Amino acid sequence: MIHKVNSCSIYGINGYIVEVEVDLSNGLPGFDIVGLPDATVKESKERVRAAIKNSELQFPQKRITINLAPANIKKEGSVFDLAIAAGLLVSSMYFPEAEVNSTVFLGELSLDGTVKGVKGILPMCMEAKRQGFTRIITSNESSQEAALVSGIDVIGVNNLIEIVDFLNGSLSIEPTVSSLEQQLLTKFDDWDFKDVKGQHTVKRALEIAAAGSHNVLMIGPPGSGKTMLARRLPSILPDMSFEESLEVTKIYSVAGLLKENESMIFKRPFRSPHHTISAASLVGGGRIPKPGEVSLSHFGVLFLDEMPEFPKHVLEVLRQPLEDECVTISRVNGTITYPAKFMLIASVNPCPCGYFGDESNRCSCSASQIKNYIGKISGPLMDRIDLHVEVKPVKFNDLSDEIKSESSSSIKARINKAREIQMKRYSKDGIYFNSQLKPRQINLYCKIGAEEKAILKTAFEKFNLSARAFNRILKVARTIADLEGSENINTGHIAEAIQHRSLDKKYML
Repeated sequence: MIHKVNSCSIYGINGYIVEVEVDLSNGLPGFDIVGLPDATVKESKERVRAAIKNSELQFPQKRITINLAPANIKKEGSVFDLAIAAGLLVSSMYFPEAEVNSTVFLGELSLDGTVKGVKGILPMCMEAKRQGFTRIITSNESSQEAALVSGIDVIGVNNLIEIVDFLNGSLSIEPTVSSLEQQLLTKFDDWDFKDVKGQHTVKRALEIAAAGSHNVLMIGPPGSGKTMLARRLPSILPDMSFEESLEVTKIYSVAGLLKENESMIFKRPFRSPHHTISAASLVGGGRIPKPGEVSLSHFGVLFLDEMPEFPKHVLEVLRQPLEDECVTISRVNGTITYPAKFMLIASVNPCPCGYFGDESNRCSCSASQIKNYIGKISGPLMDRIDLHVEVKPVKFNDLSDEIKSESSSSIKARINKAREIQMKRYSKDGIYFNSQLKPRQINLYCKIGAEEKAILKTAFEKFNLSARAFNRILKVARTIADLEGSENINTGHIAEAIQHRSLDKKYML
């Protein structure tokens, strides 16, 4: 007789239901799993057999065939252990089959019958709810994350015995209640801009970037504060909405990067990969595709410290996600798309020794060395960076000044107002920030007068700007106007935006 139990797996960052079909027939005892299982899934039969026996339950001495449907999709991971065990136990009549019809089983089994947590619980529970299931049975370890999905009962268990007793009615287990309120009370230890001495121009550029979600390139000598300033950027970014938190949590859940006792991510991501990173690790991929750093930075910040030190072919793979806000990875088994709406913040030394253009230190690099060093950042990639800002060494008078700078909370208040203006303006366009404007929308929302056009034309011809750079100047000017609460873009906004596009010309010898 065939018994059917439901489980779930992950494709990209989304879940899909897997129907676990259990067939017991007469003949020599055997245990086979079909339906494109990988090595981990094939090993489930040994974990399940030992877990059932060590839980002092009867393991059926028959020919067992397990089919994981749909059979045309490769299955991986240990998430099916619990469903396979439940199918064998229902076939041995430990509990009625009606109890599993509307239930999804998600969990890994230890040899002693203990139920362990698995990666990607959140997107799997979201799919289970979408498919009309009313109950999830998983480990206590994963129950808090699963409970983020409202409208479906999440039953957390410790071992197989608890599952049997619960499903046959001899044990009562209350559905897990999410502890989000407690997590929301957790204080974030953000770095604050009030501790930054001087650097008013850079702080202004980062404020503009945060308000419109623009990419930033910081050029300056070692020790000028580029990394320190970048690490403080998340402290002025607007708080994430529940929908944004849910989407980021899905990505981290699939990647297995959720911290212990953390069922949901409320803080915008800040990722700072080392320059030895591979292209696949940066944008995602591998034999079995996984999210890369650009997806782990979704709705947050990707910081590339000393950008020219990254291999050129690695930097070039950023061009597509910066433009499309997603990453598409194609493999033999299928094509997966990961979201990648992130702010790129890059720091660059002006030359190999770091002191070209520095008033206090002498540069020892030749003109060709400087050109080759900065030239590692290609023109097309540079075009995709909205703001270029020079970070100069801090003067002694600024360092010794006892007056505190403006706090992050104060800057954040202005940014929130600018973001509200953008959200209202683009409510019917399906975008959220000025940086997402397409050419047609730029013509609609970034109209300028004759005087502004004259300034822009002069800059365009003087610096030999590309069409993409032209559009980005208008986007940045739109953000500067929003920060001031101005409906129209005026000459001051255009001039400030141009100021942050011309810096690379100083170093492109």
